[in-house]
Amino acid sequence: MTFVEQVDGLTERYQRRTPALRRVVEVVSVALAGSAGAWLLTVLHHALSGATVLNCLIRIIALPDREVPRVAGTDEFALLKGHRYATILIDADTGERIEVLPDRQAATITAWLREHPGVRVVCRDVSGGFAQATRDADPTMQVMDRWHLWHGLAEAAWKEVTAHSSCWGKFGPPPRESKRAETTRERWRQIHNLLDAGGSLLECTRRLGLTLNTVKRYARHSEPDRLVRTPTYRPGLVAPYRSHLRERRAEDPAVPTTHLLAEIREMGYTGSANLLVRYISQGRVEADHAVLSPRRVTRLMTTRPDRLDADQRTLRDQLAGSCPQMTVLAGQLRTFADLLVPAADNAESLTSWITRTRDADLPFLRSFANGLERDRAAVDAAVTLPHHNGRTGGVNNKIKLVKRSMYGRAGHRLLRQLILLN
Repeated sequence: MTFVEQVDGLTERYQRRTPALRRVVEVVSVALAGSAGAWLLTVLHHALSGATVLNCLIRIIALPDREVPRVAGTDEFALLKGHRYATILIDADTGERIEVLPDRQAATITAWLREHPGVRVVCRDVSGGFAQATRDADPTMQVMDRWHLWHGLAEAAWKEVTAHSSCWGKFGPPPRESKRAETTRERWRQIHNLLDAGGSLLECTRRLGLTLNTVKRYARHSEPDRLVRTPTYRPGLVAPYRSHLRERRAEDPAVPTTHLLAEIREMGYTGSANLLVRYISQGRVEADHAVLSPRRVTRLMTTRPDRLDADQRTLRDQLAGSCPQMTVLAGQLRTFADLLVPAADNAESLTSWITRTRDADLPFLRSFANGLERDRAAVDAAVTLPHHNGRTGGVNNKIKLVKRSMYGRAGHRLLRQLILLN
């Protein structure tokens, strides 16, 4: 406290800190808060307690006044994963944080939207809660996030690829008939025999002792081979020496394994002899490709062709031609990828895409198409308008950093202050 004439920019009435020091404390409190901010201020030769830093953050620093956006982005983030969630609302055009709601309940989101009628477009993910909350608040339009559309399609494609692993599996290690495959075929025959005899799905569950979802999964497929999974292998320690092993076995098919082991050990192999024997006996040396898994096949089919090298494009074409269903799947993936570039006529093209998908023998992709139809207005807006929810995902990444810096010990009030000020 001073009793002399004030100097602009140096002193202020009734203040314990100069304006310059106050700005330093405010910046540190926003960046670190609490004891971490107090520690940094000590290094800067300003001794303040963690409570003082928090008091500055919550009570002194005012939140900026931001206009209610016309296009809002909304998403949830975990306070305690699997148990408690909060909701972030941002300006979808600029990325500015607008509000942090304490939960993700539809009533909370609806109340906020009704209090801010300036919001006319809401960008969201596939969550039904956000969709219902937006409908109850009655904004003009909902826009589904295009990334979530592609992610949902990729998951459906992975299920289709897994179901047709017996088709594309010939491009990986030769399939081995396992006990699991025999069990799968026998169970498929039992279920389809009961269904052909007029039995119901519930009767199959009672007589065979299976769950209803398992019976539905077997009943959905017309052939047992679609349920048989090809073996998947990790690259392992032998994989880097596969080319050398192939050349040596091509030159001398009867070359002893002990000789191969000595040769690759000179090249740097550190694994055991048993690991090499198993690698050779599984047929992985002579396979067209080292490792093929449903995830890798799906990744090849969902990656833009210009981002694949020549070998990957060749492999992708082989996989797409392995059976008629895989060919249709590859075509539908390419067509849908084109729809994710917004254009005025994409809504009509999406209708044609859904029709072709429903006519194809692709049950998982058909289920995805039915989901699009149930939320058709938001999907049409996603493929025809430039609005998206990508900036909300970026804000969520920053929120994770803020949460970790707080060690999970702060309440909603402090978390909201840090999110809106950062």
